[in-house]
Amino acid sequence: IFGVDLPFCCSLRFDGLKEGDVVRHDGKSSDGYLEHIFKHAAKELFGVDVKEITYKALKNKDFQEVTLEKDGETVLRFAAAYGFRNIQNMVLKLKKGKFFYDFVEVLACPGGCLNGKGQAQTEDGKPDRALLARMEEVYTAIPVRLPESNLHVQRMYQDWLEGTDSRKVQDTLHTSYSAVNQSTSSLDIKW
Repeated sequence: IFGVDLPFCCSLRFDGLKEGDVVRHDGKSSDGYLEHIFKHAAKELFGVDVKEITYKALKNKDFQEVTLEKDGETVLRFAAAYGFRNIQNMVLKLKKGKFFYDFVEVLACPGGCLNGKGQAQTEDGKPDRALLARMEEVYTAIPVRLPESNLHVQRMYQDWLEGTDSRKVQDTLHTSYSAVNQSTSSLDIKW
């Protein structure tokens, strides 16, 4: 079961939510779900219980990878690409067939969500590093709760999605991919 912790970003209403009910997902900051999905995939696909993830910086701190090795072979390869420059590089590598990841987390803001343009900046428009450090400190102090253990998520699966293995779950939450024909439109973006 993958998903977001509903009280934060869903239009559903949960009356009675108190300050102590605020939780975060497993991860190094307010970024996406790479860490949770990696641990879940390692356990479900390969029977490996990953306790801690080690990120390996590739070209810069905003382009990192996480791998799982089993019996001397890399069996899972995830990447985190933050910031448009890294996203552009990723797309170029994809086009060249040189980007071999099972999962890629893409965030537009360099440094992740807490470093986004909606955050406080100094008067000259640069990120306020002290404030960013404080926000990361506050964020990491929030208790971790896995999405699948969230009672609201469980209730949504039971009441609305008709169970965790239902056809409605497949249709609503899962994606399938297929080859796309190359477009010859002059509106194509060339990266």
